Amino acid sequence: MLKLIATKLRLSLEFPGFRVLHKMAEKKLLAVPLVDIDEQGVFKYVLIKLSAKRSSEEASKTIVRGYADCKWHADIFKRTQESLKETGLDICCLGGGRIQHRPDKKYIKVYGYSQGYGKADHSETKKIIQTQYGDYEIEISDEGY
Repeated sequence: MLKLIATKLRLSLEFPGFRVLHKMAEKKLLAVPLVDIDEQGVFKYVLIKLSAKRSSEEASKTIVRGYADCKWHADIFKRTQESLKETGLDICCLGGGRIQHRPDKKYIKVYGYSQGYGKADHSETKKIIQTQYGDYEIEISDEGY
């Protein structure tokens, strides 16, 4: 009886940038890293929502991607789409900006906007980056391009 009751409960887990319904958790969604940014420099980034639908419920995860070798925010988004193509996950760009990454000072600055996708929620981006760079000072700003 207790086992039957437990299986009918819907448990939810919440982390910065991550919301998933326990019974709907997708291995593919869980396997995608929250943060993938270049190790140093100034570069563009995008904030991306991934989702996996099952019946009427949705599991989702918000990730940050930023690469110095991508000239445009759209290039970063396209690279991410291509890398996740096989997963079957839905992917949506929530906006973009720039990141200044200074590993020598353990410092990251998140700022600016994307002309194509609009400004990402920098406070959400900061929360997600902190999951990987918890010992860094992370600053956000709405100034600059």
